[in-house]
Amino acid sequence: MHLDPVPLGTAPTLDDAAAAPPADAPAKQTLRERLATLGARMAALQGALYAEQRRAMLVVLQARDAGGKDGVIRHVFGRLNPMGVEVTSFKAPTPLELSHDFLWRVHHRVPARGIVGVFNRSHFEDVLVVRVHSLVPEQVWGKRYEQINSFERLLADNGVTVLKFCLHISRQEQRRRLLDRLKEPHKNWKFNAGDLKERERWDAYTEAYQDAIGLTSTEWAPWYVVPADLKPLRDVLVAQVVVAVLERMAPQYPAPGPEAEELRRLLEAGG
Repeated sequence: MHLDPVPLGTAPTLDDAAAAPPADAPAKQTLRERLATLGARMAALQGALYAEQRRAMLVVLQARDAGGKDGVIRHVFGRLNPMGVEVTSFKAPTPLELSHDFLWRVHHRVPARGIVGVFNRSHFEDVLVVRVHSLVPEQVWGKRYEQINSFERLLADNGVTVLKFCLHISRQEQRRRLLDRLKEPHKNWKFNAGDLKERERWDAYTEAYQDAIGLTSTEWAPWYVVPADLKPLRDVLVAQVVVAVLERMAPQYPAPGPEAEELRRLLEAGG
């Protein structure tokens, strides 16, 4: 199984069936082995990207509560050299952030050249949570889809490859994971009573996600909808896309400068 980007203007199907793994999904152990292979390849490519210092990659992770963003960061990107990875988790905006345009705080966290940046939530909260909770009028959030497209085009034109993943879980799977957070002591800290209030807005979030993805899945910043009920499959699908894009980018280790040959001779001569 592999993922294709969502075509621009197409609202994806985000029902429970779309979150389930296919009937012929490999066994969990097979998926873990596949992820290990992908992780090794990703690490090699990231090493060249970091050394090259010419381009960057931005990975955006969006999901409902308990959708698996932390798990993807740990299992997929945790295999990379920490020197070349930056993870940003966007919480509710601060008063300072609210005093600026909605993209201000995001632009500050765009990865520098050579870095793989991972956003745990992102600028899309401003067309998801903001829309569902009516925090600003529709004439405000309705303009943000095109503003986001322009922003991401700016990044792409300046050497930042943008990939966006919607980790799509079913209502039943979310219920199971939220219950785990209450029942398992080592997961209690993850539980937030506000998650249950958000769960009551399931249909409103579905509609908001469909619009956000359909209106902003561009050639320069595509969206991928990941069936995320089965965690090992979720991780493999994300890793496959990242590795394939890094391979197309084909980062190269820089050639040694003209002084390198002279230094080599000096060292070989015992200098």
